[in-house]
Amino acid sequence: MSVMNGNHNSSKMEPFGHGGDILTASSFFGINSQDWLDYSANINPLGPPKQVMEALREGISAIVNYPDPAHRQLKQMIADKLSVHVNQLLIGNGAAECMALALLGLEIEKVGVVAPCFSEYAQLAQDFGAEVVTVVGREENGFNANPDDLHVLLEQVDLLFLGHPNNPTGLTYSLEQLREIANRAELTSTYLVLDEAFIDFIPQEQRVTLLPELKSYPHVILIHSMTKFYAIPGLRLGYAVAAPELIQKMGRKQVTWSVNGMALLAGQACLQPEVAAYETETRELISRERSYLITEITKRLGWQVWSGEANFLLIRLSAPWTASKLQQALGPKAVMVRSCAMYEGLTERDIRIAVRDREDNERILQAFEEVDRDKGER
Repeated sequence: MSVMNGNHNSSKMEPFGHGGDILTASSFFGINSQDWLDYSANINPLGPPKQVMEALREGISAIVNYPDPAHRQLKQMIADKLSVHVNQLLIGNGAAECMALALLGLEIEKVGVVAPCFSEYAQLAQDFGAEVVTVVGREENGFNANPDDLHVLLEQVDLLFLGHPNNPTGLTYSLEQLREIANRAELTSTYLVLDEAFIDFIPQEQRVTLLPELKSYPHVILIHSMTKFYAIPGLRLGYAVAAPELIQKMGRKQVTWSVNGMALLAGQACLQPEVAAYETETRELISRERSYLITEITKRLGWQVWSGEANFLLIRLSAPWTASKLQQALGPKAVMVRSCAMYEGLTERDIRIAVRDREDNERILQAFEEVDRDKGER
């Protein structure tokens, strides 16, 4: 697989290929880790629900006990919420573990990806000895794959990863497109892993998913993250939804107690009925602030912004900016953005920023304007 290399400074700041690495940024710029305005990680700006914090405080004494290796209580709560059977669920140490278990449990030898996409798809595949075949989405299609290219890809691979919404573009496929892809996957006996890590940020009435039709697609696996929407990335919690036989194969490869007791407690708290108000507030905030950022960045700076549906935005900077130069300019102001220069299919002028609350969004817009005014002096 050919991967576009990022600028030297970007790779120094993002050695793990992910956003949110405040420790590295602090070392790089000599700034206290508490002082950063982090727009490089896509986490709910509201922070965890109060019910989660209460559950963790009350349940801390349970760390003397082993966690439930079968994750029974959390599984039942998710099953009730999604209207699926518990044997269709696998709880993982973040969505990434669920992806790894799909590769291991289904004994995958060849993996397909549609670039630009989450780097972990290819990284996990390569780590577990699978070959990676890449199709690059066309910019004029919002970086989604051409259907003909996808059909050829599905014939070539054992498993296809597809972000929905995709990271870093935030873009989705229509229900008709998902059905067509899933039907093709069934014809070619290819596993289709739909990564829905950011789908909770989309209001239910606007959400496109194959979840209600999953029984029609025995080769489809849906992957969800609870860490982004509920702002608990430090606890690592995700789950997979698929046919029971696929879940069984994945589960056999899972290390016992890979999901810790505090993560299980947090997940159970996230699914309490009282958290519904938090969920509604989150979706309203993200929708409002995403529109605000798109409008203001375009108006104030003239940069190109892709209007995705998730809690982040893909931005193409105007020359002479590159992602690395912007990171270097923003660093002394304690502002972090994610370089997308290393994503295949994107360019050295592409960045990704999170959508946060109005106060933070005003701060980053001000920082953007200040460094943009000063660029002639650099």
